Amino acid sequence: MNVMKSFREILANAKNVLILTGSGVSAESGIPTFRGAGGFWRKYQAPNLATPEAFAANPSLVWEFYEYRRTVASQVKPNKAHEAIAAFQESSLKNGKNVTIITQNIDELHQRAGAKDVIELHGSLYKTRCTVCHDVSVNKNIPICPALEGKGSPDPNIMTSDIPKEQLPRCQKENCNGLLRPHIVWFGENLDENVLQQAFNAVETCDVCLVIGTSSVVYPAAMFAPEVANRGIPVAEFNLEMTPASRHFQYHFQGPCTTTVTEALKP
Repeated sequence: MNVMKSFREILANAKNVLILTGSGVSAESGIPTFRGAGGFWRKYQAPNLATPEAFAANPSLVWEFYEYRRTVASQVKPNKAHEAIAAFQESSLKNGKNVTIITQNIDELHQRAGAKDVIELHGSLYKTRCTVCHDVSVNKNIPICPALEGKGSPDPNIMTSDIPKEQLPRCQKENCNGLLRPHIVWFGENLDENVLQQAFNAVETCDVCLVIGTSSVVYPAAMFAPEVANRGIPVAEFNLEMTPASRHFQYHFQGPCTTTVTEALKP
């Protein structure tokens, strides 16, 4: 507890706080991480579906996968860690401090908990992008289109997905009607330059950093906290286990985020 007290004192004196979150914080709400041995949807490993090549080969299958993810995310609630982060951000702003939240998650649970101006590195389940005109739109409809109603079951015995392309989500912009895709940064794609610049600015200006529920192996997010630590800035890691990046950080709090983060950020 002396270590927690030490970190809380540093946090109390900070003026520019960076909070970087990953799948671990949402896993405690019931969001599948799709990593490790259990990371399958049907017979597919999730990373094999989250690619431009998979979408080009079978957009019906990829849309069923994301319809499942959208449905799951819409049914769960922000947990105590999400709520603690949002409340800390709100109280800090009232006291003239800045708290920037950068997340690798695409579930919008931070926003539902009340967090503001969240930097979404990898996009959002509730946004689409047109493959023709590239318009990005918010869409929180479940199902996202009539043809996907009742689709997306993770049942591994379901072998096919053959919704006609014209019945998949289509662009609503006038005279477009292009095929929509999830507004997600897939494997093999680059992060949005504007989003990445916002993240770099936060990394460069923070005077304390919290790394919550992330394995710190997915780049470029994996380099953010080590860069902060290399500047001599205190970094606290909150995770169920040690990570490859743990050795870089001044503090490590092991255990459920709903416990450790709530303790660290309590008023």
